[in-house]
Amino acid sequence: MEIESMVANSALIKAREGGSRGRSYKWKEMLRLNHISQCMDQASSIEREYYSLCVKQPIGKNLFQLFCRSRPDLQNFISLLDALDAFEMKSDEERKDFGVSIIERFLMRKSMQCVYVVQKHEQSCIHSLEVDSCTDVFQSCRERPITKYRFRQYRVLGKGGFGEVWACQVRATGMMYACKKLDKTHVKKRRGEAMALNEKQILEALDSRFVVSLGYAYETKHSLCMVLTMMSGGDLRFHIHNIGQPGLDKNRVRFYAAEVCCGIMHLHRKSIVYRDMKPENILLDDNGHIRISDLGLAVRLSEGSLVRGKVGTAGYMAPEVIGHKHYGLSVDWWGLGCLIYEMTAGKPPLRQKGEHPKAAEMERRIQNEPLEFGEKFGKSVKNLCSSLLNKDPNERLGCLASGGKDVQDHRFFRKVNFRMLEAGLVEPPFKPDPRLVYCSDVQDIDEFSTVKGVTLGETDCEFYCKFNTGSVSINWQNEVIETGCFKELNVFGPEGSRSSDLDWTQTPESPKRSLLDRIFRRNHPQEASDDSRQGLHSNESYMKSGMVSTSM
Repeated sequence: MEIESMVANSALIKAREGGSRGRSYKWKEMLRLNHISQCMDQASSIEREYYSLCVKQPIGKNLFQLFCRSRPDLQNFISLLDALDAFEMKSDEERKDFGVSIIERFLMRKSMQCVYVVQKHEQSCIHSLEVDSCTDVFQSCRERPITKYRFRQYRVLGKGGFGEVWACQVRATGMMYACKKLDKTHVKKRRGEAMALNEKQILEALDSRFVVSLGYAYETKHSLCMVLTMMSGGDLRFHIHNIGQPGLDKNRVRFYAAEVCCGIMHLHRKSIVYRDMKPENILLDDNGHIRISDLGLAVRLSEGSLVRGKVGTAGYMAPEVIGHKHYGLSVDWWGLGCLIYEMTAGKPPLRQKGEHPKAAEMERRIQNEPLEFGEKFGKSVKNLCSSLLNKDPNERLGCLASGGKDVQDHRFFRKVNFRMLEAGLVEPPFKPDPRLVYCSDVQDIDEFSTVKGVTLGETDCEFYCKFNTGSVSINWQNEVIETGCFKELNVFGPEGSRSSDLDWTQTPESPKRSLLDRIFRRNHPQEASDDSRQGLHSNESYMKSGMVSTSM
């Protein structure tokens, strides 16, 4: 490994160690919210609905719980909510006993903690527990512009068709992310505006532990940037082909396939077809869980509609895609079959080890040739791959009446508890080493070339405005909570009184100015003229007093 990669990897590993050490020394100023009097426009646009404010919004949920705990008359309500959250995290063996304890504490009239508004559901909850304890028993700020200066940039992680992916860190919180930079000239030359905006909008709408999350979207002079979940464990292609013998052991294949299956089902529930399933697009996080990435080719289906288009990666496209037929969700189950096959065999289906056939030859094989299974394939994984890689989408596993549930019910996944898996409670069979960087060396990643002769105009700026929307609310709130910043910032005044920024009787503090700004008065033109008019009289009296201060 050359010295450039050693230095880049050392800096990245140190940043990934996390904690408060990753924060800027100005982190409190960066996260400081405006005074309440400056937020009236935003307040009028907030949806005042319980689920949105107190359940879905992470910070809203924390504040709501703090409020309830401060009120004696609401203590039992919040204790019940805590117990219901804990119930969802229990294993199948513990759920029944824990559910009974919830009923006895909060639903029975004789209990001191009885919550009377839900007491009428006592019998139905008891019945649900007796029938199946694994079901859902208890069912009955002003925006600030985001710029590159909000982040520290470390090393390049990879390169794609429109740009590069870099490891970065939020200065204010120390949170690590992956920044996908799309070169503006490449996007325009290849007419990729719709694809870039489509990926950004789909990621904004998703909230799945099995699909990468969009934290921020912003632009620089030369790039459109999407700040995504940091997946430090590398991609599945790297693990299949670059670590040890080609392929993965059966436990890892089963675990990754199960999590990808959950991710596909989450996409399909929102009528999104992924269309680019391959090992390079399945990433591992620090703990060994996977997420689906790169949704540039994904498409949202309108109700009952199909799409047509030869979209995807050669060797992984389904027969109906290659044949220019109309298709729907079926292509993603074919992609899952390709993924399971490659994880098991150490090579893609219908291709020999080390072979690189042309696209036309691969398309012929996909449409006409039968699958071959080697000695690595047991009966269950062989049957699963055969069912997913059925050339007829009408007979393909996952495309029948029950959809993805049929895939989850396959005997290959017999040992997988999908409810626990979706809750993040299943321990991964492999955990990446935090001291390693699971990607190619810096010098092995070709430098991204610039495009000459492409001029960016006014219509391009209109597109950039649609892309440059800043932080994604829920993901930003999760970031502030996970890094511990919320706990440190959420302080009250003396004796539980309001903090100064929530006190209507106090005027907002003027924003602090940097040393250079104070010396050279470098403001926006309007601010500068306002300051000069308002401060003229005070400056004159200041100078007359003979008091002169200098800063070094």
